[in-house]
Amino acid sequence: MPRTLLAVASIGGHWIQLLRIAKGLERDFEVVYCSTHEKCATMVEGHRFHVVSDFSRWNFWKLPVALVKMVKIIRTERPAAVFSTGAAPGLTALMAAKMCGVRTIWIDSVANVEQLSASGRIARRFVDKVYTQWDSLSDGDRIVYAGSIFS
Repeated sequence: MPRTLLAVASIGGHWIQLLRIAKGLERDFEVVYCSTHEKCATMVEGHRFHVVSDFSRWNFWKLPVALVKMVKIIRTERPAAVFSTGAAPGLTALMAAKMCGVRTIWIDSVANVEQLSASGRIARRFVDKVYTQWDSLSDGDRIVYAGSIFS
């Protein structure tokens, strides 16, 4: 049985970028998806899917509930790694994964051309690997450029 990856992103652009990345991983891993809207499940039919509440810095008081839910999902799915393209719910998933001893990967949005996103700047402090989609944002060590998902 292939190793499991948990892929987490908010609905919208973060979700679309996550799908482009995760589809390529489905050949070698069992990918379980998680997003902030039930309709995202229709885009990953045939895969397990979880819904978490959406929130941002403007309603951050929702973070504790989201964190508890993510810990439950991680304990249920037992992924080898958790990765996210953002935003706050994805960052929360990575926090939960770290608390559970699971490897973590942040892939910053292609939209962030001049600096990492706010969530990316937080993630780089504790995740195992941070990827940027812009070579100019790479530091060659902690923030890695491995190409863009848009060709």
